[in-house]
Amino acid sequence: MGSTCVVGLQWGDEAKGKIVDLLCDHHQVVVRYQGGANAGHTVVHEGTTYKLSLIPTGILRQGVECVIGNGVVIHPASLLSEIERLSSQGVDFGGRLHISERAHVIFPYHMAEERLSEESASVADHIGTTRRGIGPCYRDKVGRMHGVRIADLYHPAEFRERLARIVDFKNRLLRSMLADFEPFDAASMAEEYLAHAETLRPFVRDTTAWLHAAIRGGRKLLFEGAQGSLLDIDHGSYPYVTSSNSSAAGAAAGSGVPTRHIDRWIGVVKAYTTRVGGGPFPTEQENETGERIRRVGREYGTVTGRPRRCGWFDAVAVRYSSAVSGSTELAIMLLDVLSGIEELRVAVAYEIDGVRVPSLPASLTDLARCVPVYETLPGWSEDITGAREWADLPRAARDYVAFIARQVGVPASIVSVGPDRRQTIQIPECDRPSA
Repeated sequence: MGSTCVVGLQWGDEAKGKIVDLLCDHHQVVVRYQGGANAGHTVVHEGTTYKLSLIPTGILRQGVECVIGNGVVIHPASLLSEIERLSSQGVDFGGRLHISERAHVIFPYHMAEERLSEESASVADHIGTTRRGIGPCYRDKVGRMHGVRIADLYHPAEFRERLARIVDFKNRLLRSMLADFEPFDAASMAEEYLAHAETLRPFVRDTTAWLHAAIRGGRKLLFEGAQGSLLDIDHGSYPYVTSSNSSAAGAAAGSGVPTRHIDRWIGVVKAYTTRVGGGPFPTEQENETGERIRRVGREYGTVTGRPRRCGWFDAVAVRYSSAVSGSTELAIMLLDVLSGIEELRVAVAYEIDGVRVPSLPASLTDLARCVPVYETLPGWSEDITGAREWADLPRAARDYVAFIARQVGVPASIVSVGPDRRQTIQIPECDRPSA
């Protein structure tokens, strides 16, 4: 086994953290390559629940080193709070965390800008961000005028001078648009961030050079995607997306490691579909079925606590995102949530005005008009949370997994039947359902 990339193929929240945790048995380095503290990974191990946002899941495994790559945006106070919280749970960092000096920094004015964007949006245009400043920080990054990187914090005089210019601009902008806005003080902000930088200094380095040295040393890397491919800024359901390349397309840009070093691409999906925030959702079930999935699956955001919208598995969307991310295999999560539903439905195509749509539409207007074409499969009544082998699953559950694999066109290699690490079935290669 060489290096691996784990990426969500839906609208996020696919339980990628659990898969990354499992794969740490065979990898020595875990790399987070995009997003910010808006991501939320939950891992349950030996009865303890760990919640991670910025720090790669591999930190829970002794001997595994973790990298926060250049494609991530960092709010230093949030990162330090996460380090402190995990340390209090017994996680030993022991020199295992490496932060890119090229990663961009989130400031309080980014959060104010996000609040402005959300509060000024109409109901129809409301994207539904986490208000953690991620989008505005990425906007400053690509705008080039106001972006600040971790490396800049280690040049105090230049940083203070530059931050003063940026804060002056942001204050004038926000004062004109927010009635209750209180101007930011650049001097106190600079001192706060310089103090955070000193605390983070032992972790900060040129992670691209570090990763290439790891590859030359024969170490296997595990790339951990945040959010999901359908939230990708280029390939997702724009504009209801995140501000980074959350598909596998972001791995190289966000880490500095060419994709030729990755030979296994695991696409993670739930056995159904969920979405947080606005945007079209063709298979959404605003009925008892959707409410049942939410209740049984505990479908509330790890970071925000917001209830997720729930619906049937959308093979059209996943077929598209799997192609974009180059998935070589599927991990199908939360299969146990569907136990007890008499009939299960899977969207195999879309129609607009009775005409088949060949793939996921780029136009938001067209996607909102799509009517799913469903195939119905028999459900199962058995409790499958105790299953540990592929053969332990009821025939109907195995048939459901096989149907999804055929529709997506990628073999299924992993099935999850509960939150614990042990509640995971590795499907033998000879038994893997495929197209």
